[in-house]
Amino acid sequence: MTLPPAQPTPAGSTAPPAGPTFYVTTAIPYVNGDPHLGHALELVQTDVLARHARLRGRPTRFLTGTDDHALKNVSAARAADREVGGFVAERVEDFRALRPALSLSTDDFLSTSSDPRHRPGVEALWRRCAEAGDFYRRSYEGLYCAGCEQFYTPDELDASGRCPEHVPLPERVVEENWFFRLSRYGDRIREEIATGRVRINPAAKRNEVLAFVDAGLEDFSVSRPAARSDGWGVPVPGDPSQVVYVWWDALTNYVTALGYGSDQADPGAADDYRTWWSGGDERVHVIGKGITRFHAVYWLALLLSAGEPLPTTIHVHDYVTAGGAKLAKSAGTAVHPVGLVDAYGTDALRWWFAREVPLLGDAEFTTERLVARHDDELAHGVGNLVNRTLTLVHRFRDGVVPALPRTRASAPDELGSAVGQVAPAVDAALADADLRTATGAVWRIVDAANRYVNAEKPWELAARERAGDTDAGGRLDEVLARLVEACRVVAAELSPFVPDGAARLREQLLPVAAAGGQGVSDDRVGSPDPVFPRLG
Repeated sequence: MTLPPAQPTPAGSTAPPAGPTFYVTTAIPYVNGDPHLGHALELVQTDVLARHARLRGRPTRFLTGTDDHALKNVSAARAADREVGGFVAERVEDFRALRPALSLSTDDFLSTSSDPRHRPGVEALWRRCAEAGDFYRRSYEGLYCAGCEQFYTPDELDASGRCPEHVPLPERVVEENWFFRLSRYGDRIREEIATGRVRINPAAKRNEVLAFVDAGLEDFSVSRPAARSDGWGVPVPGDPSQVVYVWWDALTNYVTALGYGSDQADPGAADDYRTWWSGGDERVHVIGKGITRFHAVYWLALLLSAGEPLPTTIHVHDYVTAGGAKLAKSAGTAVHPVGLVDAYGTDALRWWFAREVPLLGDAEFTTERLVARHDDELAHGVGNLVNRTLTLVHRFRDGVVPALPRTRASAPDELGSAVGQVAPAVDAALADADLRTATGAVWRIVDAANRYVNAEKPWELAARERAGDTDAGGRLDEVLARLVEACRVVAAELSPFVPDGAARLREQLLPVAAAGGQGVSDDRVGSPDPVFPRLG
């Protein structure tokens, strides 16, 4: 049993991938404030999907970045008495710093204001939609929520006139903008989603999108007056008095990062675009529920208009809450992930996301829950199992792992079933981005292995072996070999969820292989040291 480390795919690689490709992205956050736990949740969820795909040998590319051209970023810079570009560039680095803090395996990071790939792609997609006849200009008056960067109709607001997610009242805005003919694409969007060609997961979110489409799609504004944002943004091609609406700008990052638009004659000619998007197998977005409409309706329409392929899957997650409220900078409920990592470690935070956040429904965060999950399951469960297994192998076999017998003495049991079923169970769960169910399959091995030790009592088998019972010695060999096998499988399957801790497990369970040894057998284990020290 080997534990190959999951290696990120180099950004910009043009070598043709061997196997079905997996391109996975997060939404890109505004940079008007510090990163919070909600951003970290989405990054870790997406990282788990990327690491798991690599573990299974799939060519994988993982993209994240920042949404820099939002009006709220301009407002935040003004409030700080800063020049917008410098303010945004500084905040972008705060989000870029989440990669080491959260042990992310990102292949690419795109800042929409500074990355040279982005503006040409935005302009190319705009021109394609213009060629399709999907733009027209008109005056508009509506209720604009600066927090969402979105216009709302009165019936979409609550009884107090507020949007579902932000406290400040929407501002009544009157302006003349470019509009996109979304109304043209309702039937095609519905067909793509209803047939499953674009899968929206979980099903409850899919049903919400279909209900929204069935209610009738209205054309929407895709530009803003440049004067409103001091010119901050991508100018509309052919109309410098307008800048491209932040949502159009942001959504295109999924293809501009692949070089879309780098060739003006053929926007889709870039090698990475052909590899990962137009010729790719899976194109997956991981997003929060508050922006489902933009990704599952507007983004599909823009791509249909431009004649480009659609994403294959959109995974929608709910929120992390604190005190029952959504984590948000404006509400004063933000929790900084780097501070949590500094206090409790990356493994603890990633494990809490994997074990506590459901596929459907919000998850209430407290540090007490984070510590309890880590100590109960990583420290006491996984850590205790590996520690006692290595101790037994050193005590009774001098650190040498016995070979598994060709015909095992026992009939299939709970441990064998848990080990044999874990890979397909994890695969099926992560196909739905269900981290809780996936880690549950791994946990069944830990649970079964700890019970197996207690039932088999290897210390008693060793005593009988010393007394001359050769059958007991053979049974002890099988018990130790099966325990080491189970621990190695646990370490491998945990690597997408807690990569740092899994690497430490690898160093103990396969010490020569972990050190880069070549052509070695897996017949020895290292010394037992605590891999997950208790936090509480």
